Amino acid sequence: MLKIPTKLLSLEEFLHIPETKPANEYINGEIIQKPMPQGKHSILQRELSFALTLALKTEKIAQAFPELRCTFGGRSIVPDVSVFRTERIPRDRDGQVANLFHLHPDWTIEILSPQQSQSKVIRNILYCLDHGTEMGWLLDPAESLIFVYGIDRSVRVFEDVNVVLPMPEFAGVFQLKLGEIFAWLKE
Repeated sequence: MLKIPTKLLSLEEFLHIPETKPANEYINGEIIQKPMPQGKHSILQRELSFALTLALKTEKIAQAFPELRCTFGGRSIVPDVSVFRTERIPRDRDGQVANLFHLHPDWTIEILSPQQSQSKVIRNILYCLDHGTEMGWLLDPAESLIFVYGIDRSVRVFEDVNVVLPMPEFAGVFQLKLGEIFAWLKE
């Protein structure tokens, strides 16, 4: 995680700065650049976004958005995957999906990258939960396990490949085993 030395900016000033690759996040007045995604991270992000969208979009339940900037509660963060219930997806006047999402995701999913601060990622998940997000996941590819954070800030760790992972209530129609997720790294 690279902290860009600069004077403290307001959130409004930050939102006018051109986007970067990898994305910058605005947390407590600081600009923090996310690490560049590597192979395992990219595969898990792509496949999870695809699987969630296939399962939830067809029934008009929700959609998964990879690397979407979410600005709410004085922060601007870019979760690896943000899931929004269909009725909460912001729309332009013409009904198209809006470019700016000034609200918390319903489900936030982060994938830990090598040398990334687990504490920073967990703080973002907890921040989302404090602002109305129903569930947070933290995938750790190096350990092949997933931390699941509930709205009450409880945390459960899953490492059994056969366990069906908990989903937010709105996504209950979808079932996914931990082993299925990490098998994507072998395909």
